[in-house]
Amino acid sequence: MEDSTVERRRFLEIATGASMLAGVPSDIHAGDVKGQFPQRRLGHTGEMVSMVGLGGYHLARPNVEEAESIRIVRAAIDNGLNFLDNCWDYNDGQSEVRMGKALRDGYRGRAFLMTKIDGRDKKTAAHQIEESLRRLETDHIDLLQFHEIIRMTDADRIFAAGGAMEAALDAKKAGKIRYIGFTGHKSPDIHLKMLQTAAEHHFRFDSVQMPLNVMDAHYNSFEMKVLPVLVRNDIGVLGMKPMGDHIILESKTATPIECLHYAMNLQTSVVITGCDSMRILDQALQAARSFRPMKPAEVESLLAKTAQAAQNGKYEQYKTTHTFDGTYQNPQWLG
Repeated sequence: MEDSTVERRRFLEIATGASMLAGVPSDIHAGDVKGQFPQRRLGHTGEMVSMVGLGGYHLARPNVEEAESIRIVRAAIDNGLNFLDNCWDYNDGQSEVRMGKALRDGYRGRAFLMTKIDGRDKKTAAHQIEESLRRLETDHIDLLQFHEIIRMTDADRIFAAGGAMEAALDAKKAGKIRYIGFTGHKSPDIHLKMLQTAAEHHFRFDSVQMPLNVMDAHYNSFEMKVLPVLVRNDIGVLGMKPMGDHIILESKTATPIECLHYAMNLQTSVVITGCDSMRILDQALQAARSFRPMKPAEVESLLAKTAQAAQNGKYEQYKTTHTFDGTYQNPQWLG
């Protein structure tokens, strides 16, 4: 009886915290205007971006034809989803190539385009930035992020003399990128090290991307450790892996819409989700349109259902294994 009381108190603390962090400011819910796709503010940048973002990796999976991936990107933009995610290393560059083709015919001007690079030194990072610009068929990237910050040493390498940050700042000065952020999925402590190192160099990131989902709340949690820091410093919050690349769905503890709504209920600027079909895109669009701030009791109920499955990170393999670590398997990408 005592154990269950403690567990319930813990759920209530998390649920209340999630409710407090939910997007309450008026500019966060600016997309509630009738007929407008829900949008939120990207932190201190002031940019308004769609509440849900289109993940780039899935666009070039082996089972997705190029014509279909182009159709998905354009349908997303036509429906008001303007935040596009990508990465220099996704599917050997094909994800960027396909997105570049989709952004022809006027679509580029309607999108907020984000991509990521792996390079940790200036030369490698500069080369990857140029390749991404070429593949995406654009003269500028709205948001460039340092990808897979999954090692405690990554921050020091990026901010060192001759490090990748120098390449990013040069590209920004040249008008090739507008904003700078970072992403990672391994440990909240590594994210905090990156933020601390940035502060020591008198630099504030424009965005930070991390896993935010119904499992993360229970285990080595980015929501508990990193999200409050980002909110306090008005840094754009990019939630990713709302379904853990579908692995969370295998637990049978939450539906896709519940997973998306949980992440949207946090003070995220964008919740990025991979779409490899029009059906999955429609699901993401519907989740954004139907979202309403969750009550603490609703959050508590969902967390209670996922608590046992979340133990030991079984359904968060990006934290507990190297399965999702592209730069671990391809260290040459780091430079």
